[in-house]
Amino acid sequence: MQQFDMYINGEAVTSGKVFDVINPATGSVFAQVQEGDISHVDSAVAAARAAFPAWSRTSDDERKALCHALASALEENMPELMELVTKESGKPMAGLNGVGSGMEVGGSIAWTQYTAELQLPIDIIQDDDEARIEVHRKPLGVVASITPWNWPLMISIWHVIPALRSGNTVIMKPSPYTPTATIRFVELASKILPAGVINIITGEGDVGSALSGHTDVNKIVFTGSTPTGKRIMQSASGNLKRLTLELGGNDAGIVLPDVSVSEVAEKLFWACFHNNGQTCAALKRLYVHESQYEEMCEAIASLAKKVVVGNGLEPGVELGPVQNIEQLKIVEALATSAKEDGGRFLAGGQRIDREGFFFEPTVVADLCDGHRLVDEEPFGPILPIIKYTDVDEVIATANQNDRGLGGSIWSNDTEKAMELAQRLECGSAWVNDHGAIQPNAPFGGVKQSGIGVEFGLYGLEEYTSIQTLKVSK
Repeated sequence: MQQFDMYINGEAVTSGKVFDVINPATGSVFAQVQEGDISHVDSAVAAARAAFPAWSRTSDDERKALCHALASALEENMPELMELVTKESGKPMAGLNGVGSGMEVGGSIAWTQYTAELQLPIDIIQDDDEARIEVHRKPLGVVASITPWNWPLMISIWHVIPALRSGNTVIMKPSPYTPTATIRFVELASKILPAGVINIITGEGDVGSALSGHTDVNKIVFTGSTPTGKRIMQSASGNLKRLTLELGGNDAGIVLPDVSVSEVAEKLFWACFHNNGQTCAALKRLYVHESQYEEMCEAIASLAKKVVVGNGLEPGVELGPVQNIEQLKIVEALATSAKEDGGRFLAGGQRIDREGFFFEPTVVADLCDGHRLVDEEPFGPILPIIKYTDVDEVIATANQNDRGLGGSIWSNDTEKAMELAQRLECGSAWVNDHGAIQPNAPFGGVKQSGIGVEFGLYGLEEYTSIQTLKVSK
């Protein structure tokens, strides 16, 4: 049984109480983690607050070098981190189309390396005989990162590295379902960074709530559900914390009738089912023109029936389990609702009879907007394919959903597809792709899918405040 401690002010911390971490592929406990409480929140915030003045004054070059050192530590420990990610999240080591724990740790390294090289330039507004006016970006102070269970290590990296790079100190609170790889990262980071610059506390929702409301925390960056994001907004209002919220999505993909089904079906399947559909920006509503509807349904269902499902530690496995039993119940409830609504099940539809939290890759036809499986985000391996007749109408229908994280248009006419993609009400729009993110392009949602953006210079700026400096001559 692996044991994991919290880290506060550069030191391992125990609480006298632990909680179990379950491998979703087996349904059994593989690790125990210290369970923190509000006193640990106060200690971590105090440590981060005390470390902030010196860290914020550290030279830009030194912070860059230390961020690169973090990337090297991730790379040197990649096999161990991959195994932890697979055990705690269920995603396979390789995964469908290469989307697995190898990609998660590899992406964490790449994002760290790229973000380390970012610069926040001084903007010169005026420089003449009257005055010089400069706009500076300054770190905010203590940043709290609250992360989900679907991409536990990589999303932690997305939160933490830009915070550190811009001169903030950090407190991390991972999901209690998936804390182990993130704790291991902080253990490595504590040997590289000054004490108090990075801290991690583990526990349930009371720990996250205490962080969200703490008056010495200056910013919350959160990835997770929309209801939790709303509660964080309320808690953060006490001292007007800055917020970056990447919340739930229910991304639409619209296939125009000029495409070849045989050429795009596999790519669409990957976009829908990678990580078992447990990705915020996965394609979750697939709209197909009536002229190709049956052909596309058959092609996607055929792929779903062939995919290899199993324990992610075993070679050749493409999809793992649903990460936790509560999420599996949501997927089962949506499947039941789809059956009651007259959905035509072309593949899957049932929990797999084996240990762990497995559900068959499932494809459902003949539903439309207004049914739960279309309107709600399943966050699991179940996809509704919806028939449409008119492009303008389907754009309007797709936009009626209250989520707006991502969306895509699939067409051989790139110019037309670009025009249609810009009509989608979402933070990221793709043409002939879906969910493809990268560290130099901003990513975030609109409507109830979030506030603010991550990645690149746009994301880095969200960890800073603006100070205007005017020098009269």
